[in-house]
Amino acid sequence: MTPIRPDLDTLPAYVPGRTVPGAIKLASNEVTEPPAPPVLEAIARAAAGANRYPDLGVVELTDRLAAAYDLGPERIAVGCGSVTICQQLVQATCLGPGDEVLFAWRSFEAYPIVTQIGAAAVRTVGLTADFRHDLDAMAAAVTERTRLVFVCSPNNPTGPAVHRDEFVRFLTAVGPDVLVALDEAYAEYVTDPDAVSGRPLLDEYPNLVVLRTFSKAYRMAGLRVGYALGSAEVTTALRKVCPPFSISAVAQAGAIAALEHSAEILAGCADVVRERDRVAAALRDNGFVVPDSQANFVWLPLGERAAEFAAHCAEQKVIVRPFVSDGVRVTVSTPQENDALLDVATAFAL
Repeated sequence: MTPIRPDLDTLPAYVPGRTVPGAIKLASNEVTEPPAPPVLEAIARAAAGANRYPDLGVVELTDRLAAAYDLGPERIAVGCGSVTICQQLVQATCLGPGDEVLFAWRSFEAYPIVTQIGAAAVRTVGLTADFRHDLDAMAAAVTERTRLVFVCSPNNPTGPAVHRDEFVRFLTAVGPDVLVALDEAYAEYVTDPDAVSGRPLLDEYPNLVVLRTFSKAYRMAGLRVGYALGSAEVTTALRKVCPPFSISAVAQAGAIAALEHSAEILAGCADVVRERDRVAAALRDNGFVVPDSQANFVWLPLGERAAEFAAHCAEQKVIVRPFVSDGVRVTVSTPQENDALLDVATAFAL
């Protein structure tokens, strides 16, 4: 009998958004436009050296991020997408069975996966009635076995952002002995003035680590580059458990170019925000419940009808992301693709 962990049979599967040839894909929170031209040029140049290993320390990109966030480079850890950093956080904080990782549910579907891979126990707290984190309940759920807490803001897949005052209250209640990861994968789309931003809180709360990514607003989902901002103790631990050479030379070059041209690239977020608000308003006018979204998607809490709505959309060549028994997440795209979604949604009998 092979020595494979038996608990892998119960590991929840990550379900990617479907890709159907000829259909409009609104299932994966991708940005429709390709990477910016300077990013593509940097990728092409780096590809010519693909016979060589990439920089193990990701030194140049780390230095660029340190300058952008006014942090020492020792307080930056780069990883193969922020989801991989989530797994590294579990590995760095949890010794095994008995240690707990706490997060809201429903939230990012990778959290229970990376927790179980790290042989830790999943602990969840339900969202509020308006699909937000219940941080007071989460603070009350922390035990002596809690090693790590994930807080996703804006929350994937429901959309609302955590507010600064409630997050500071949460950090104070949790105390310094539990690592809190603020997952800001969609931060560039946030317009709520009360929403939390993790960077200003780092010096006051050494147990806080902030996760960011190039996958969304920077239009580089296929290159897999994420990073963490935190104390030197935390980021050093992340680098220790990072698989060697996990960030390719092509990905590093693309991310550096993206930072160099960040102003022009991130200007496109305003278009997404306008479309997000337009789509949400139109869906509400048609009778759908749509929580306030601060990301590049909207959430339809359709419950048991989630699969039915997704199938209805697929019949019309519009692919959305159902979460069975909970709801449907719809990525905000171009005006034309969004109009197609609205036409299909209008024809769905609520």
